[in-house]
Amino acid sequence: MDVSELTPVAQDYLKVIWSATEWGGGPVTTKALAARHDTSAAAVTDTMKRLAAQGLINYQPYRPVSLTPLGERLAVEMVRRHRLLETFLAEHLGYGWDEVHDEAERLEHAVSATFVERIDRALGRPTTDPHGDPIPTSTGDLPDYRSQVLAQMPAGRYRISRVSDHDAEQLSQLAGAGLLPGRELELASASGANPSLQVRVGGDVVELSAAERELIWVIPVED
Repeated sequence: MDVSELTPVAQDYLKVIWSATEWGGGPVTTKALAARHDTSAAAVTDTMKRLAAQGLINYQPYRPVSLTPLGERLAVEMVRRHRLLETFLAEHLGYGWDEVHDEAERLEHAVSATFVERIDRALGRPTTDPHGDPIPTSTGDLPDYRSQVLAQMPAGRYRISRVSDHDAEQLSQLAGAGLLPGRELELASASGANPSLQVRVGGDVVELSAAERELIWVIPVED
């Protein structure tokens, strides 16, 4: 089966199920999918049954959903489309990093495999998108990537590796504070459950809420 044979709804669901575990969460539930797609649990259940009948997911009522090997392959292909489109929009069409996600969400259902491959080649085979997310290769492999969410880190110096792109307003705020992939920050004390926490970015001190610390992934900087 090719990803182009799936409906846009099926493409979206596979991508969301895969992305939930990529960001360190457990298997996604029907309730979480309903919230993510702003629809009813009954509508999600109907879609889950169709995807299961196609051999794309493992589904049982009232239990978390997981991808089959076929479902995972197609989900990763959709992730590749999305992240390459985001990179193309940012590098060649002047989109801000807080604008590319929604535009790529619309475009990813329409482009062909040939178009995606030509974008990849034209961009020089990038390994990450504007938010630092790793871009799968044409064979479905992900670059070797080790990072952890800032909310779980002790005091120390870190380099920002990726920032969640699910909230454009928060992305704009984080960019304004200089919290971009590749930048270094200093965390004076363990993040933990503190309601707010100050980090130093360059010469500036930035206060981050607990929610914002969940959006930023980092790699320790060796002394």
